[in-house]
Amino acid sequence: MSKTLYVGNLPYTMTAEELKDLFSEYESVEDAKVITDRDSGRSRGFGFVDFSSDKDAEKAIKALNGHSLGDREIVVNEARPRGDRDSGGSYRSSNRW
Repeated sequence: MSKTLYVGNLPYTMTAEELKDLFSEYESVEDAKVITDRDSGRSRGFGFVDFSSDKDAEKAIKALNGHSLGDREIVVNEARPRGDRDSGGSYRSSNRW
């Protein structure tokens, strides 16, 4: 079974290749992506790493969560499915007049 990890608080200059390299110690890494702003193309400071092994994904969380990367401490945890996320909408958008 595969597992996707969320990686947050990344430097805005980090590329997908650099993110994949950060996790290169784990052989079951399949893909890494840094999420970018649709308009500017600039990194939004987070990304996702796909693993083919749940065991390797758990090891990566334990080893890299809180890891210093430049002047930032990255956050690494299991990604939540899209449907489980808070909408992030404002009070006004949820309470139509």
